[in-house]
Order: sequence, then structure tokens, then C-alpha cells
Amino acid sequence: MINGKVYLAGAGPGDPGLITVKCLEALKEADVIIYDFLANSRLLEYAKPGAETIYVGKKGNQKTISQEEINKLIIKMAAKGKIVVRLKGGDPFIFGRGGEEAEELVNAGIAFEIIPGVTSATAAPAYAGIPLTHRDLASSVTFITGQENPLKERPNIAWDRLSTGRGTLVFLMGWKNLPLITSKLLENGWSPATPVALIRWGTMTKQKCVEGRLDNIIALSSQMDIKPPVLTVVGEVVSLREKLNWFETKPLFGKRILVTRALEQAGEFSKLLEKNGAEPLTFPTIKTVAPPSFAPLDKAIKKISSYDWAIFTSVNGVKYFFERLYKLDKDLRELKGVRICAIGPMTEKAIKKLGIKVDLTPREYRAEAIIEALGKRKIKGKKFLLARALEAREVIPVEIKRLGGRIDVVPSYKTVKPSKEAGELKGLFREGGVDIVTFTSASTVTNFVSMFKKAELSELLKGVNIACIGPITADTAKEYGIKVDIMPKDYTIPALTDAMAGYFKDSAKNL
Repeated sequence: MINGKVYLAGAGPGDPGLITVKCLEALKEADVIIYDFLANSRLLEYAKPGAETIYVGKKGNQKTISQEEINKLIIKMAAKGKIVVRLKGGDPFIFGRGGEEAEELVNAGIAFEIIPGVTSATAAPAYAGIPLTHRDLASSVTFITGQENPLKERPNIAWDRLSTGRGTLVFLMGWKNLPLITSKLLENGWSPATPVALIRWGTMTKQKCVEGRLDNIIALSSQMDIKPPVLTVVGEVVSLREKLNWFETKPLFGKRILVTRALEQAGEFSKLLEKNGAEPLTFPTIKTVAPPSFAPLDKAIKKISSYDWAIFTSVNGVKYFFERLYKLDKDLRELKGVRICAIGPMTEKAIKKLGIKVDLTPREYRAEAIIEALGKRKIKGKKFLLARALEAREVIPVEIKRLGGRIDVVPSYKTVKPSKEAGELKGLFREGGVDIVTFTSASTVTNFVSMFKKAELSELLKGVNIACIGPITADTAKEYGIKVDIMPKDYTIPALTDAMAGYFKDSAKNL
């Protein structure tokens, strides 16, 4: 008896946010994930540790593995007793060959489930601002493959019947056969002026849409360099795109933005960028790890009640401090009577999440502002604890001592440069694939710069905008000869995102 099981699952059309909850649960359960070219590889981040991922995609004429071999692979893995997710772009039962794979599983006696997905047939037009049905323009919609099996003796597409309803036609994977599609429709009575839209990479931040008519869409496709994957929409509803185009008008739409912050903090930033239409490129130039020794921090924690103030200058400082507090078999009660200072709203949020009140957050999120705010509360004679990175600016400890306070500076973590090769990154720059590089700390700048030779860096950053979260980070970039184009008034990730959106909005006005 075979104990394995297969989920034939739809990954959705490309936007990772359009995956279903059930598909997400299956990915977390899977021992093996066998995925396609059109399934967003970012979804693999949900796989459990140790899960095997196997790419079996086909891209145009480039085939990595045949359908027959895919079927055998699925059966082989399930026969070993594994939970297998066959992850397919869109919906597995809409031109996804899911039916064929399901038949093979039945023949092999393997248990399976179908997890429907959001199909590009409906999602791509929606993201292009094209409703497939409309009370005044189209009462029906027909989905058609643009790549009917060429081995068939007689084609199944009844071109003459497609002319009778005059609803909306949606051709999937039809770019290669676009000349055939347009000629067949024109031969069967469709007006040459019928609106047509070609949607490439629908629902993704690199989406591109070309509008035309049946009699000129081939020429426009060539002019605009449209290549697969492409979905074709034919019908009067295409005319609504000009009014309803919501996705491509997002403030950062299509911008490829390099995120250099630590991997564990990059997710929130990336989601915010995607929400604004950008494509985040995650390439962390720093990584947070434990300090060489926890002895100084442990000593401070054991006498925490002796401090008047505990100062936290980053989310990482909060994370490592409280992890160590619990490791020493202590809890939040140890902080009774200790006032808490946070450098900015994100650090404040991290502290409040623990159920701790923050007594002071300066209006400006930098060390100098902390000193100014604390100075109004009388520093002289007070005792401070500053749990921070191993290497950091000395403004706070120097100024507190100058003003008569006592301070213990203890490293709770340190930042290091990840052992990541810069070759891939150089390729992105040389192909013109980066619009903005973002820096969220001085360390991200320093480590980024260290990956390149000086002359090489200058060449790679030509035409690329630089965005820094605040003046300290910006000053570091300038020290390396990097021109800073964007810096927000508030030194936060949301403000940085808004500043980038505002920069390109202003640039568009000046064109």
C-alpha cells in the first residue's frame, strides 16, 4: 500500500499574495515540492526545513523535462511515502495538464487532492483593469488555449462559433500563435477594429500591457517587444482599461528596488514595496549574530533593577536583549522601576509588543535627539543601560557622561557581512535591472561598498537612484562618493517608501 499523497495545487497567477490558504498549508506540509516556471519561486519560502524542491518548468521552447517524465517523478516521490505538492502556475485544471497528472495518479493507486488556484485567465485582465464581463459590453467570456495540441488530426477550436456570441475571448499561452488567432477571428467575421490587449507577466510588478486592435496588434506586439508569458484578451471590454487601470498606476510600479537590510528584517520592507507596485530585490549586506561574549550583557541583566533608564536604539537590540533575559530564567518583572527609551517608532513597537510601556521616544530618530530629550529629564546622577550592536556610534555614551550620568554600554549583538557573492548583483546592475538601491543603516552602506572596486562601483551605479533612511546613513554613503537622491523626513521604512514614491511622482511631472 502506498502511503504517500499528492496535492495538485494551483500557485496562482504570479502575485504571491494570490495564493490560497489551502495551497499555503499544503506547501508547509510537503516533503517534496515539484514546481513550474509560472509558479512564483518566492512561494518556496513557505516550505518546511528539509523539504526537497524540484524545478520542472518549461519556458517557451526550452524544456527541462517532458510531461511524461514529470508524471513519473510525481509517482516515484509519492511511492516513497512522501507528501508531494505539484505546484502549478494558475489553476491546475485550466490548461495546466492537471487532469492528465490526476489520471496517472489514479492508475498508480496514489491518493491525491486538487487545490484550485486563481487562474491568470481572470487575474491578469483584472490587474490590467479589464473586466471580462460587463453589463453593457459583454455577457459571456470564453477561455481558449493558444497552444492547442499540434498532433490533433482536427482542431477543437470552432472559430466560426466564436463569432456568434460576441462576448470576451481570453487566449492563454497564445503569443506564438498570435498571427493565427487574429487571422482566424478576422476570417470569421470579427471586426478589424475589435479591441485587443496583450498582458505579459500579469499580476506581477513587471506586468506589461499593450492595447491595440485585431488589425494592428501583431505590429504593436513587435514594436513593444512583447514576449511570453502572454495572455490575450479580445473584445469591447478592453476599451475600459484606460479608465480602470489601477495596478500599473501604483506609485512605484515596475521599479526594481534593491533591499540591502538584514534578511530577517527585509520581509516587511519588501511587502511594503510590493504594495506600492515595486519589485523588491533582496540582497542583504548585513547579518545580525550574537556578540563574541554575552558576559557583559548577562552581568547588566542580573543587576537591571539598579538602572534608572534602559535605552534601545534598534529592533535588533530589543530582540537580543529580551532573548537573553529569558535565557537567564528571568522575565519582564525584572524591569520594574526602570524607564525605557526607544530611538524610533519601530523600536518602540517592538518593545510594546512585549507588553512594556515606552517612556520616551524622541521626535527625531537619531542618537542626538535621545540626548536632547533625556537632557530635559535631568541626566546628572542617573544610571543608564545601553544594549546595542558591538560597533556603533559613541554619541549617546559620550554625551551622557558629559552631562553627569553613568552608563553601561553592553553589546547584545553584532553585525557582520553575509558570505554572499556579488556576481549576481553585478549582473543585475549591468543589465540595467536596478532602479533604486536602499540603505537602512551605515553598515549596509559600508558592506555594500566593500563588495566592489571603487571604479567598478561608480560604473555600476550610473543611472541608479540611491535612497537612505536618514542622515547618518546618507553621510556614510557620501563619504564613499555615492550621491544620495532620496531621504525621508522621518527615518522609518514607511517614510522611506513614501519618499521614493514622491521622488518618482515629481520626476514624472518634470518630464
